Amino acid sequence: MDGDDLIRRLAVALAIGLLVGAERHWRDRDASPGQRTAGVRTFALIGLSGGVVGALAGSAGPVGGAVLVAAGLVALVAVLLPFALREAASENSYSATSLVAAIATYALGALAVTGQGAAAGAAAVAMTAVLAAREPLHGLMARITWAELRSAILLLSMTLVALPLVPDEPIRWLAGVNPYKAWTLAILLAGISFLGYLAVKFGGERRGLLLAGAAGGLVSSTAVTLANAAASAQGGSSRGLAAGALVAGSVSCLRTLVLALLVAPQIARMLWPALVAAAIALAAMALVLSQRGSTAEDNPRPPANPFELGAVLRMAALLVGVGALAKLGAEWLGGAAVIVIAAVTGLTDVDAITLSMPQLVPDVITPLLAARAIAVAVASNIVAKAAYALTLGSKGYGRSYGIGSAIALGAGGVVLLVTMR
Repeated sequence: MDGDDLIRRLAVALAIGLLVGAERHWRDRDASPGQRTAGVRTFALIGLSGGVVGALAGSAGPVGGAVLVAAGLVALVAVLLPFALREAASENSYSATSLVAAIATYALGALAVTGQGAAAGAAAVAMTAVLAAREPLHGLMARITWAELRSAILLLSMTLVALPLVPDEPIRWLAGVNPYKAWTLAILLAGISFLGYLAVKFGGERRGLLLAGAAGGLVSSTAVTLANAAASAQGGSSRGLAAGALVAGSVSCLRTLVLALLVAPQIARMLWPALVAAAIALAAMALVLSQRGSTAEDNPRPPANPFELGAVLRMAALLVGVGALAKLGAEWLGGAAVIVIAAVTGLTDVDAITLSMPQLVPDVITPLLAARAIAVAVASNIVAKAAYALTLGSKGYGRSYGIGSAIALGAGGVVLLVTMR
């Protein structure tokens, strides 16, 4: 590299050190001069030193360059470690963050000169952001439970470990279902459910049944309907509990629309007027009930953590099964079979139909038939939840929820007849 290019690269290495050093110095800004192991000037020199060593390594060959960079790193640790130990002893601290940050700054300085300046700069910004976020990260680790951490790890494993290993082609013995697409849809569903769980945990479940119902609708509106029915049967506020369940149904309709938009915008454009109409009707009825109902229940339990491996695998299997049945039924019996399958599946779950139908377009069914199947599944699910409310809840709960469901079905059905021809 020529002189001007080398100067620019060394400037990036110096800037990396200044950036990281500014954050480290700010942490100890109240300390007297000489009372900190490394501040903004020291980190700037560390970054520049890494850049200089990287420049020298470039002309020493692959092996010689690696030895030179490693020797520079050993020298850096040898110089900093005694001071870091003395500082830790005086402060009764066991933190190695600053020492590790110094090593990373040296490495990024070397990387900036050896030809990856943009990557080194981006990594330095990310590292500084992590260092600056000490309080929020420590607070998060203090609040998070093991079950939540395990669920997050599971979601990352599903996405970054398992997904690349899943075959991305139709499998004949699975009726032509693409496992990669099925697993991707399961991840999408799991991610939305996890967001619903976090909405309740961090958004304030104490605000009442409406908030809990709205967040629960992101996970499972059927579960909310059943839980509220049981609570009403035990003497809870029938109208308040019905309002929470109706809000969950409203959110569920919007959630179905979002899923459709993500996987098949063409189908979502056919469905959105009816789904929005049903959601508005459910929300309006919930608002009316909440204004008239008791407000004694202000601390509902948040929905359970949705990330158990068994539940995820069952959902993936359901997605594959529904897709295979719909495809085989459409091929053997025609489009009517798809509608029947949608109606039966919708009794317990709408997501499987919403995520499976677009995979059959256009090879097996038309976009219009797929949209109709999803609409039938939504209607079947609303009817099923009304039946649960009527049979498992108190009379007031069943009556309130049934009226809201009937209004929603009517509104959605009328809009569907007008828009989907």
